[in-house]
Amino acid sequence: MKDLTPRKKLPIGIQTFREIREEDHYYVDKTGIALRLIDEGKYYFLSRPRRFGKSLFLDTLAELFEGNEALFRGLAVHDKWDWTANYPVIRISFAEGVMENRAALDERIDYLLAHNAHRLGIGELVQGSVSSRFSTLIEQARLLHGQRAVVLVDEYDKPILDNLTRPEVARQMRDGLRDLYSVIKGQDAHIKFAFLTGVSKFSKVSIFSGLNNLNDITLDARYSAICGYTDEDVDTVFAPELTGLDRQAIRDWYNGYNWTGTSVYNPFDLLLLFDKREFRPYWFETGTPTFLVEQLVARHIFTPDLSRIAAMETLLSSFDVDRMSVEALMFQTGYLTIDSLMRMGARVEYTLKYPNLEVQASLNGALLEGLTGDPSVPAQQTGQLHRLLRANDFAGLQRLFTAFFASIPHDWYRNNPIAQYEGYYASVFYSHFAALGLDIRLEDTTHKGRIDMTVLFNGHVYLFEFKVVELAPEGKALQQLRDRGYADKYRARGEPIHLVGIEFSRDSRSVVGFEVQSIEAS
Repeated sequence: MKDLTPRKKLPIGIQTFREIREEDHYYVDKTGIALRLIDEGKYYFLSRPRRFGKSLFLDTLAELFEGNEALFRGLAVHDKWDWTANYPVIRISFAEGVMENRAALDERIDYLLAHNAHRLGIGELVQGSVSSRFSTLIEQARLLHGQRAVVLVDEYDKPILDNLTRPEVARQMRDGLRDLYSVIKGQDAHIKFAFLTGVSKFSKVSIFSGLNNLNDITLDARYSAICGYTDEDVDTVFAPELTGLDRQAIRDWYNGYNWTGTSVYNPFDLLLLFDKREFRPYWFETGTPTFLVEQLVARHIFTPDLSRIAAMETLLSSFDVDRMSVEALMFQTGYLTIDSLMRMGARVEYTLKYPNLEVQASLNGALLEGLTGDPSVPAQQTGQLHRLLRANDFAGLQRLFTAFFASIPHDWYRNNPIAQYEGYYASVFYSHFAALGLDIRLEDTTHKGRIDMTVLFNGHVYLFEFKVVELAPEGKALQQLRDRGYADKYRARGEPIHLVGIEFSRDSRSVVGFEVQSIEAS
């Protein structure tokens, strides 16, 4: 039955709760979650990737505490909130601009404190240190308004993240922000509620020194959907937008972000999809993760492992300028998400994965540039790979990869240690397929062993085995596929199965063996 719900405006890029409500945009009601937070606690911290709706949630909290009742009519919180009590709200955001030194940070903090003082009717703050001015602001807000203050901090870590490639500057930013945030705990008697958000979770010792009473809800299953849209949201709130779009493709492309609870879609992606009616990596394209790619290449990361990383909770929940885990960086920035967890006594181990096709394809495309030193590779190679695979042109595939490795300048090999790394060749090969967004299964388990890589595409099954040899092909890759009967696992699908054995030579830096055996559908 056709959905008769009228279409509304799409809130693309809008982070202002008032504008969304007053101008009749779509709104996914998060006020029930806001009420729960307020009822059950006082100090909170939340880490989420960029463009996930953190700023909108903070703005919703601000309007709620300021008692703007009309904006909340019809929402979950409306009949459960005391609209007679209005609170002074102090809002601090580092989302705007890039601060390149400590002086710029101090200037920004001075502006934010002065702006809040003026907005709350306090007047000019007495000159002094950052901590003394912030303390005065909180105390005066309570004194003037007769209610304890609400402190909302957005993008608390951006000045540090913007300077990660310059560690000394990043440390200066960290120290300056620590001076600011340390005030919050000391002003407990004057604070009603505090909420800090950012992309990363820096260790409490490094940036929240003294502020050890924050309730970190980043991995709290109850708040997994605090930002982002759930499947139910898509099917109800956005039902008028679904006509003409493949519902499963929407899930495959944009759903899958998970923080131990309900999975969510990236709202930025979904809104642009509904506007443009075309599947594209909208979120990924807003910020190329150059620093992340450089870190992955420099640390010789075997790219197939990125879709199956295991990490302890302590690793994911700590981050600092002087100690950056690639796993934590990728998880906190949204390029990996939680697949499953296993409790081991008092510790928790998480298995991470790509959240969806957008991230898998786009990140591997970016990695191809880093692995090969050639920015033209993703567009040229992956497009040709798709056409050859669709035609099952294995001779063409062999020529493609042989010519590709041969085209990489010898200077690049000489100047890049990763090219000497045994997994480099398989990483490049895998990233070509992953950049297409195909259904790929790594170390695919069978009763006789593990298949290096399985690809399901266009009604065919492709089983790949990789071997590194000294110089000449040895035929061991295809032989292993045959001897271990790896095809048996997929015979029941009734689809053609192709065994592909590939051998790389470290000496010649090329594909020296490419054998294929095709098994007709039974």
